[in-house]
Amino acid sequence: QVRLVESGGGLVQPGGSLKLSCVVSESIFIFNAVAWYRRAPGKQRELVADIIKRGSTNYADSVKGRFTISRDTAKNTIDLQMNSLKPEDTAVYYCNVVQYPASYWGQGTQVTVSS
Repeated sequence: QVRLVESGGGLVQPGGSLKLSCVVSESIFIFNAVAWYRRAPGKQRELVADIIKRGSTNYADSVKGRFTISRDTAKNTIDLQMNSLKPEDTAVYYCNVVQYPASYWGQGTQVTVSS
């Protein structure tokens, strides 16, 4: 069973930065894609950013230019650097990895952007 553990969430003021990290129990080389999702209060879960196996990245329009997803194959981690945070970025953020047809999720980490 693949295990994912997120960390790095917290409370930050608008305009601030946070870095989320996800440690994966398996080599991330084996996965077809790795990603960060989020679920804001009262909303459906949405894709924030992902990296497919060949290394190309994809971002939600709402975070382009502010967030950066990266992976460290030596440490088996998936990071999400979040800059210029806005109140609408408040959500529980989830790490996800896919090895078709299986999909694995972390427990989530809360990010709150508020003054």
